[in-house]
Amino acid sequence: MTRSKQILDKPKIAVMLRKLADQIAREVKSKKRLVLIGIRTRGAILAQRLQGLLKKRLSRSIPLGILDITLYRDDLSTLGSQPVVKATTLPFDVTGTTVVLVDDVLFTGRTVRAALDQIVDFGRPACIKLAVLIDRGLREYPIQPDFVGTTLQASPDQLVQLHLQELDGEERVIMVDWKKR
Repeated sequence: MTRSKQILDKPKIAVMLRKLADQIAREVKSKKRLVLIGIRTRGAILAQRLQGLLKKRLSRSIPLGILDITLYRDDLSTLGSQPVVKATTLPFDVTGTTVVLVDDVLFTGRTVRAALDQIVDFGRPACIKLAVLIDRGLREYPIQPDFVGTTLQASPDQLVQLHLQELDGEERVIMVDWKKR
């Protein structure tokens, strides 16, 4: 049996994105070689939105890349015999850049670990900072965000899901109670 509860609505998500953009702009305004990299799928959409917000705050364009971490996952064998792999697009050399890695919900840290492995396969950034819309805690890896839209308390039996207009036709964050069987 599953139950869901809306935690955040569209206006609150917009406020959190502006908060993230302000945090990032304050810390990286002097970095000349700044790039954004979004983790597919929702992290990539958030990175695109942050790109527009940062352009206004920093008065310059910020290059954007997108990672598909499927082949870097530590649970790849559980995804089935034909996992769906989408394109990774990094239209720049990451070597020497300050990377702001963007994801939607930080939970165990496994997705971010996979993304870090993939980024260093493309080069050696000067620095990688992590921006997440939601930090829900309960890490399995020692990974912490540098920039956070909001922190939610969730139990191991709860999922925190971001719904975005571009994918889901709605904009909200829900918490889903679920039981493993």
